This record gives sequence, C-alpha cells and structure tokens, in this order.
Amino acid sequence: MTRLYPEIEPYDHGMLDVGDGHLVYWEVCGNPEGKPAVTLHGGPGTGCSTGLRRYFDPAKYRVVLFDQRGCGRSTPHAGEPEADLSANTTDHLLADMELLREHLGIEKWLLFGGSWGSVLALVYAQRYPDRVSEMVLMGLATGRRSETDLLTRGLGGVFPEAWAKFRDGVPEQDRDGDLAAAYLKLLMDPDPAVHEKAAADWCAWEDAIVPTSPPYKSFETPEFRLAFARLVTHYWSHGSFLDDGVVLREAGKLAHIPAVLAEGSLDLGNLIGTPWELAHAWPGSELVIIDEVGHSTQDEPMREVLIGATDRFAS
Repeated sequence: MTRLYPEIEPYDHGMLDVGDGHLVYWEVCGNPEGKPAVTLHGGPGTGCSTGLRRYFDPAKYRVVLFDQRGCGRSTPHAGEPEADLSANTTDHLLADMELLREHLGIEKWLLFGGSWGSVLALVYAQRYPDRVSEMVLMGLATGRRSETDLLTRGLGGVFPEAWAKFRDGVPEQDRDGDLAAAYLKLLMDPDPAVHEKAAADWCAWEDAIVPTSPPYKSFETPEFRLAFARLVTHYWSHGSFLDDGVVLREAGKLAHIPAVLAEGSLDLGNLIGTPWELAHAWPGSELVIIDEVGHSTQDEPMREVLIGATDRFAS
C-alpha cells in the first residue's frame, strides 16, 4: 500500500501583492534546498489543501502551494457579498504564478495539478516552457467548451433527476442556454436568498457528477460554496478565458517536458476522450489509466501513481 508522506507544516508563507487589489496566499514546505515543485489546485476556487503537501518526499522537494485569486486565504475573497471578478482570468493566474516564482527565486519547477489545475498547468507550460522541469497531472482537462458543456449539460442523461433539479435552478428562459452563465447571474445577485440558493444548487450538481467520491465536505460552508460556484461559473461561462482547443493544438510545445498523466477509468470527463487526445498530441507524455478510480486523488491506486511519479522525478 502506497502511503502519503507524513504531514508537514510550511517553513515559510506570506501574502503576495499581485496587483488589481489582490493578495495571493502562498506557502513553502519540505526542504529549502530541495527540487522546486508547485501545486495547482482545482475548481477554479477550491484553494490549496494541506493534503497536497503529502504527495512529495519532504526531504527531496521544496513544495510551493498557493491559493489562486479569490479563494482560500487569498483576498479579496469571491465569497464576499459584493465580489468583483473582473481581474480574475486565466491570464491573471498565469501572471501570479510567474510573480510568485520570481519572488521565491525559483528558476524551474515541477507542475503538479488536477482538474482545473491541470488546465492551468498546461497553459502555463505552453507559455513558459523553459520554467517547467516536469509535470504530474490528474483528472485531466484542457479548458475546452466541449468539456464544460459535458459537465453542465451532457451528463444530464446519466443523472437525469439531479440534472433536472440543476437545470430548474435557473429561470425558465435560461434553461436551454449556457447554464454556467445563467448560474453566474444568480450567483452575483446582491440578494443573499438568490445567490445562496444558486450556490447550493450548483454544488449539489457538482457532487452528483462525481458518484465515486463522498460529498465534498467544504461545500457545507456557505462562504466556500459561494466563492467556488462563482469562480467556476465565471471561468466556464467565459470559455476558461482561452481560445477554444488551444491547449490541444499547442501540446507539441511540451514535447521536451517529461510528464505523467494520471486518469481514473471512472472519471466521467473521459466521455469525450480528453485524456487520450492530450496524450496523443503530447509526444513523450505517459498516460496512466487507473481502473476503478474516478475523479479523485484519494483512492489508493491514484496515490500510488502520483507519488510514484514525484518520487521518480525527485532526482
């Protein structure tokens, strides 16, 4: 059985002023002289968790974690009643990463990310290939409209009852359009009764489409729920602020970067073939399909692959 590395605490942390009135929380764990690695959390909007520290040998890695704009301990928080998301885009997050890398004096780092974090890692590596040593990605996504359309509408036939409740959470005139955009309007409504119900409805659907995992405990916290739902719908309704399909089209730029791509066979994001398309477009990448695992890093077989990859890349 592959065990997570022991729990550790940061030896350094801070709030980085990234402009636009935003402060990004960051922390560094492990060996100050170790191999640099940065974790990119999902969502957008989940924030970094202490568990992410435990996928790296603390004697060999200098592990950087940070909360992306608007979530976790970063400020201002998207769960505040009158949040402004105008300075929260993919380009902003990439600029924040570069500012953090320079602030910490890191030349190159390993990218470790899942779900939305894999999208952010891929775009970062394509724009800054000389700053990336290796990549370990899971719960694979590329930010395409077809991927988010699958999650908001395509899975309705798989979970018809839950999807009907999700669809009916928006006004009738919006139900045949972009559901992420329709929810975002409700989530940004100043009336707490409106935005709190929309957040609860959105997060209930998020839980429904990951049947291989227990309900996400953080969704029980109203401020987290609201920030998460606002950020996800903000990004999805804007096409992740990317030219559609650009990540796959430019995957060849990553040919020199060693990578392990881990995907659960029961991850419903597989239904449009993203993991296989990405691996095919990325020469030299290693795709590992893990049987009986869904969209989660918590299952033992997934942990084995991820820790095996970081152990291999440690030297």
